[in-house]
Amino acid sequence: MTTQSEFALEQGLIEQLERMEYARAHVDDEAAMLANLKRQLEIHNNNIQLTEPEFERILNHLNTGTVVDRARILRDKFALKREAANGQPAETIWLSFLNCDDWCLNEFQVTNQISMAGKRKNRYDVTILINGLPLVQIELKRRGAELKVAFHQVNRYQHESYDAGAGLFQYVQLFIISNGVNTKYFANNRYQTFEQTFFWTDKANNRYSDLSEFTAVFLKQCHIAKMITHYTVITEQGILKVLRPYQYYATEALVDRVKNSNQNAYIWHTTGSGKTLTSFKASQIITRMPKVHKVMFVVDRKDLDYQTTTEFNAFSKGSVDATTNTHHLVKQLNDSTTRLIVTTLQKINNALKNPRYFDKIAHLQDEKFVFIFDECHRSQFGETHQNIKRFFTNAQMFGFTGTPIFADNAKSGFGLIKTTKDLFGECLHKYVIVDAIKDENVLRFAVEYVGKYQYKDSANNLDIEVEDIDKKELLDSPQRLERIVDYILAHHAQKTKTPSFTAMFCVSSIESLITYYELFKQRQAALKPIRPLKVATIFSYAANEPSQLANGMIPEESPDVPSDARIDQSSRDKLDAFINDYNTLFGTRYSTNDSQSFYNYYQDIAKRVRNAEIDILLVVNMFLTGFDSPRLNTLYVDKNLRFHGLVQAFSRTNRILNEKKSQGNIVCFRNLKKATDEAIALFSNKDAKETVLLEPYDNYVKKFNKATEELLAITPTVQSVDTLPDENALRDFVVKFRELMRVKNILTTFADFEDKDLTMDAQTFEDFKSKYLDVHEQTKRRDDPDKVSILEDVDFELSLIHRDEINVAYILNLLISLNKLDPDEAKKRQKEIIDLVAGEVQLRSKRALIEAFIDENLPKLKPNDDVIKAFEKFWDSSKKDALDKLCVNENINPQQLEKLLTNYAFASRFPRDQEIVDSLNFRPKILERKSVIGRVRDKIKSFINTFVEGMGGSV
Repeated sequence: MTTQSEFALEQGLIEQLERMEYARAHVDDEAAMLANLKRQLEIHNNNIQLTEPEFERILNHLNTGTVVDRARILRDKFALKREAANGQPAETIWLSFLNCDDWCLNEFQVTNQISMAGKRKNRYDVTILINGLPLVQIELKRRGAELKVAFHQVNRYQHESYDAGAGLFQYVQLFIISNGVNTKYFANNRYQTFEQTFFWTDKANNRYSDLSEFTAVFLKQCHIAKMITHYTVITEQGILKVLRPYQYYATEALVDRVKNSNQNAYIWHTTGSGKTLTSFKASQIITRMPKVHKVMFVVDRKDLDYQTTTEFNAFSKGSVDATTNTHHLVKQLNDSTTRLIVTTLQKINNALKNPRYFDKIAHLQDEKFVFIFDECHRSQFGETHQNIKRFFTNAQMFGFTGTPIFADNAKSGFGLIKTTKDLFGECLHKYVIVDAIKDENVLRFAVEYVGKYQYKDSANNLDIEVEDIDKKELLDSPQRLERIVDYILAHHAQKTKTPSFTAMFCVSSIESLITYYELFKQRQAALKPIRPLKVATIFSYAANEPSQLANGMIPEESPDVPSDARIDQSSRDKLDAFINDYNTLFGTRYSTNDSQSFYNYYQDIAKRVRNAEIDILLVVNMFLTGFDSPRLNTLYVDKNLRFHGLVQAFSRTNRILNEKKSQGNIVCFRNLKKATDEAIALFSNKDAKETVLLEPYDNYVKKFNKATEELLAITPTVQSVDTLPDENALRDFVVKFRELMRVKNILTTFADFEDKDLTMDAQTFEDFKSKYLDVHEQTKRRDDPDKVSILEDVDFELSLIHRDEINVAYILNLLISLNKLDPDEAKKRQKEIIDLVAGEVQLRSKRALIEAFIDENLPKLKPNDDVIKAFEKFWDSSKKDALDKLCVNENINPQQLEKLLTNYAFASRFPRDQEIVDSLNFRPKILERKSVIGRVRDKIKSFINTFVEGMGGSV
């Protein structure tokens, strides 16, 4: 019995869509697509008849701008000035491309195998046309093929042919990829990774994986149109985002609650699942309801960092007030044109308590206000919430939280209101950490406990139970803190795969933080590492502050207590000194002299952590909640954490980024095992530990050794890869070695990791990796571009190998030291450098030249000669020779080729086919054109890979 082919999968999908009342359109090229578009726009716009000149003007309007520009054009109307006819004067009509208000009232068609020619000619599997425009593109792979390959194919189409002709495929809003068994969707965003593709689910988070199940639900005409018109977001950063299923269900539930009830409620979506986008989208939809006067989106002041402000303003430009001026909030409250206000809890409280503001808003008390509180677990259990309820008598309140307050984790001191349910009522939708891990929307945690302490009179270790025993003297002892700093300095590169990721270190008090910061500074000065860690810190310096300051907040407007009475001068002096270190490191000018400068410092730290410019951020409370940075993968903990505080802190590390980021690393210098188990049980279920936490180190050692055994069964030696009989055998090798890489990627983050635990030694692993990369290059360098390779069904996951710091600049630094060694040591190091070049993805195209320089030029240099200058001279000469050779061999005009290379260097745009033809000194015959263009394209690409890309700013 044969497996279902890709053709059969495609035909079954089309037949299912036809049964769902999609009209079958027979569109196989651009001309047919344009003819169909003209007819569908006529039908959609009340059966008008468009003349050819009118349609040409419409096409000119449609073929404008980027994908995001076109997404806006799609949702807007076009003022079409009609031609005078039959004695009637010319008139202007408003042409609709997509009905966003009554989204079911659009024209839905399905077609397949549309062929478009851009850089290459591509044929697309299944296309859903809405009003004649291709808005949903479906790419299919045969059953058994890897889904990620379909994703890569979509990316290839985006770069090669979506802008061909009239560029109508630039209007695609959603992509769907499927191999029949697994089906996912994602927005048209060329910067996306596979980690930003999503399964669709029901409201209880059960997946619709099978293509036919997915189609029956997700591709219902009304549903797909609503996903495009309501739940695809255009951001100001120039990208499209589509909501995930749990975001959709939560938004729908909130909108329904406002329509049909005055009851409050809350949404429980785990930390890292995108609560802010969900709550903002709900806010945006609710503002359109006539009975709602205003929607107030309320956040904590410290969450209004640069990124959040930018994102919010992208949804509703000008809605976010990032200043500390409550006057602006009062002005917004009285502005009838402002329906959506993003503000802070502190600012609202100030407006309600300060008489000079209260009188200006008193007339709003009975209006219908909807409040949506972001991260409501942090700030809604105090007096401010009660003040809002008392003033806004017709208010409806909704909360979003990743860690609700239950009876188990509620703190005393809040009167009768103790839990999230007490405060907000029913939970409308739940998406817990187990769901997010299953959907690969967040990562698991690898938790390590470091630190055993011995009694002086006993050989037994004392494992400190910090929840039960107060050992402050021991915990704060200088010897202990020094050992912790030394441990971090020794293991940080391993944990963060430096410089790929970054870390945060949360400590118990400002006093401990100050000690730790100074220890990092002292120990690094003593050790003199080649690359000192960039350590930064921030903390609140006020000793007797209101609670929001104690939690790391910045003051809004001065409370009754004079500011100088609240200052702990000692901690402030220390902070100023630490900020001066930061200013020296990054060329900034921040201080604690005023709140705005301090807040700007906060923003700058947030930005640099996100960009991995800071290696370790030392904190007490700040940044442990509400801060998102995919580049942050490690949390060092010397602080008692429990329940929601623990989950929030741990969750700083588990944002999805790429294959290399396999988990969030938690390194505990206190025994938080019991607290961790309790928190996971509370916020998911009692059996969730195995899902949320990584397995022990020994388990991954066993997995690696088993994977090694399976690999060696088909390739007993490195050389045997070269003699594999066919592509099927090569595919088996790729899949098995990739599994080895995946496991080792996890293993190497454990502090316990040692090469001797593995049955494959490090050198053999690197040798196999070189062969793996050779196979990848052969796959991309096929003689016949139209021949489909079975290896195209495999994702090589090169990000598992890619290391940002290994570039030409790095190699040059190694060569400088190599030139000063004695001959024997130099020869040994020379082999190490060549092996390093062979194993790095971004250097493989430069390997021959680097080896030639090491073999032929380096021996001629004297110990004090300038290696970099010699390499630059060698490189320039090699580049000129390669350019001349390419022009002679392929009869290319040198000036035209230089122009193409300059365009690539500045715009990263590879030459189009016609540009390649124009660069030739001859016109290839029609039958030769395809092979000539293909051959020249490959040679130009090889030249770019060798001499243009990945130079690390050195040459």
